[in-house]
Amino acid sequence: MKKVISALAVAAAVTSPMALADSTPVMFSSLNGFNAPDANAVGGVRLAVLHGQVNEVKGVDFSVLGMSETQRTTGVNFGLFFGASKVTQEMKGASLGIFNWNTGSTTGVNLGAVNVTNDVKGLNWSAVNYSEGYTMADIGLASFSNKSNFQFGFFNKTNTIDGVQIGLINCADNGFFKCFPIINFAK
Repeated sequence: MKKVISALAVAAAVTSPMALADSTPVMFSSLNGFNAPDANAVGGVRLAVLHGQVNEVKGVDFSVLGMSETQRTTGVNFGLFFGASKVTQEMKGASLGIFNWNTGSTTGVNLGAVNVTNDVKGLNWSAVNYSEGYTMADIGLASFSNKSNFQFGFFNKTNTIDGVQIGLINCADNGFFKCFPIINFAK
């Protein structure tokens, strides 16, 4: 009996006009703000072709030949065929694509060719990592941040290092040397 009541409650929530107006389980997005169905949030799967924009995605957000843009994403951004993602407020999960652009806070992993981030509690792993805020860990050919805990790559640059930099050239304003090969850490 409890299973039947639970199933009815879920079915009522999913089929109610209010729930359909605000969120949808599946969405297709493209240019000029086109979203089918027309909703502000996705709780499931979204496919963005060229440029798709929606307030929130909870689930998987696929971008194809362009950029998927959200304010908040919980789940996975997955770029296919030159797909990129932009999250302006909060990303929780993983961004996997050629270009990951997260201007708010990120909790999780950014894995791509280029990561442009702000505050990252997790890992940036790409050829080039650029962050205007704090990063917990950067792995790449070149990593630039305002403040970092750990950087590993050929060239690492941060204003403030809390932990260690390992690479061919490591620069930190508060490092035991401003620039030093192989390893650098805070004074």
